[in-house]
Amino acid sequence: MALTVSRRLLRRFGSFSAFGRYESPSLTSRSIRSPPDLYVACSGDNLFPLKSGLSFLASRKFSTTILTPDSSEGAFPSDLLSKKTVLTPDITIGLHQDLVIPVTNFFNEDKGFMVLAGDVFDVPIRKDIIHRVVRWQLAKRQQGTHSTKTISEVSGTGKKPWRQKGTGRARHGTLRGPQFRGGATMHGPKPRSHAIKLNKKVRRLGLKIALSARAAEGKLLVFEDLEVPSHKTKFIVNYYNQMENTKKVLLCDGGCIHEKLKLATQNLHYVNVLPSVGLNVYSILQHDTLVMSRDAVNKIVDRMHTLINR
Repeated sequence: MALTVSRRLLRRFGSFSAFGRYESPSLTSRSIRSPPDLYVACSGDNLFPLKSGLSFLASRKFSTTILTPDSSEGAFPSDLLSKKTVLTPDITIGLHQDLVIPVTNFFNEDKGFMVLAGDVFDVPIRKDIIHRVVRWQLAKRQQGTHSTKTISEVSGTGKKPWRQKGTGRARHGTLRGPQFRGGATMHGPKPRSHAIKLNKKVRRLGLKIALSARAAEGKLLVFEDLEVPSHKTKFIVNYYNQMENTKKVLLCDGGCIHEKLKLATQNLHYVNVLPSVGLNVYSILQHDTLVMSRDAVNKIVDRMHTLINR
């Protein structure tokens, strides 16, 4: 496994053009601000340490060399060598290609594979569409029950408090105006709907983008079903602890949620359950992992393929 010295390390010593050529006119020890015990490999030379403020590069032209754990050019710090395997993706996201994903369950048993429709789970990611759909959802769910009383609705007498002239005071016709204590509120909020209009095509596209994003991140899991053997919360907690890099989980089933699953998850703020008919963009974004059953995937695909009623 071949590894190269990071470009970020080399940028500390000046600007480089293509093939690692150094173009700065001079490089002194004052311009070097490298952490202690760092090593750089120069062409034609052995590895040498760089001390902050104690040494500098003697050559203006140098290039990086490929270093391996079995390299014979001297000892290289093991903490700078990554042992992770670099994988090159075989497909490009957003090409509407069908995806094949393994199917499992809460016991991590192999249940075969499932093909995800490319026009639903592999669409191009567009943040502007996600923003519009989330804004539409949040605006539509507002209750809009806020209300204030106008001068005709506030309680109090309508009698003129004092005569028009001769008192030296300002003229008033009522004590229930907005300038008096207990008076009316001018131009205050009244009950109304905060919903905004958004085309059905855009809403549907937003859900496709959210599903495609989770599939591209590897955060979409498909289960054979969401049946649990017990209503105990510890069963879900034990499965959650086995998951890596997961903070919140959304479980999506095709039909009605089983009573055991409801009881097992109702005390966990990081595990939520939704039927497929209620799956939405905002809920997907709030949870970093999406778990769907086979039935839920089929119903979502059917819903996305249904013609929009005009």
